[in-house]
Amino acid sequence: MKSKRYVGLMMAVVGLLTAFAAVSPMAQAATPRTGYTQFTGCPSPFSENASSHTCLHATITGGNFKMGNKNVPIEKPMTLTGGVEHLFEPSPLLFNSKGGLSKAKQKVPGGVVGLTGLTWLLEILGSEALTLYATTELVGTPIVAGTAFARLPVKVHLENATLGNNCYVGSTSSPIVLNLTTGTTSPPPPNTPITGKEPFLEFEEATEIQKAKNGVYVDNSFAAPGASGCVLTLFGFIPISINGLVNTQSGLPAAAGTNETVQNFNAEVVNSEIAYEN
Repeated sequence: MKSKRYVGLMMAVVGLLTAFAAVSPMAQAATPRTGYTQFTGCPSPFSENASSHTCLHATITGGNFKMGNKNVPIEKPMTLTGGVEHLFEPSPLLFNSKGGLSKAKQKVPGGVVGLTGLTWLLEILGSEALTLYATTELVGTPIVAGTAFARLPVKVHLENATLGNNCYVGSTSSPIVLNLTTGTTSPPPPNTPITGKEPFLEFEEATEIQKAKNGVYVDNSFAAPGASGCVLTLFGFIPISINGLVNTQSGLPAAAGTNETVQNFNAEVVNSEIAYEN
């Protein structure tokens, strides 16, 4: 029976990785018992949050994230660890100071030059110094609902020293909102429907851990706002805003129906009392 209870949660929560680290962490961080340390970050129901009924640990293993005309492959695994109160009702993800979304830097094809169009930077700095990374971060509370849906408000941090420290696509007030599914999407044109894949389910009786393997979450209906906080910072001169250059070169803002994310995932789920029992 426990394996059936956990299936719905797994199907919905794994898509939370595209992503996402913004839910406020709790003050303390308990550690699960031996054999369940992959769930570190899920609040203990005994000492941290009584609403944390089920722990999850999920990993995005590959895929892509396309906004405007920039398509970034997901090459570095991203992990999300936390807990939820309800299995099948809409429920926020809870986590302590050791949980949430890992910050995985994904290499952006074309680097800073591809992002800005400023080819003369190559002559000054060289291609290696202009390597660009994108890191997806949560900017609100993910909502998990049922077996086929996860709603994620996120922003994407564009990271290179020449762009300053606060170059983002999306923000707390204007997030990128992902509605991830293992089913089939219904995007506005010009995008056409794409279909995800439900994972293969496997139950470990000895540990009572439910595993989901080789699933795929998709969304190609989300909108992407323009860039903000991007400044050209060279040789100690006054930083110059280049948001306009970034937006023009990258096709931002990008309306719903012109963007896409595909996320391959694995996950593990267990009753939190089992993970933390003495």
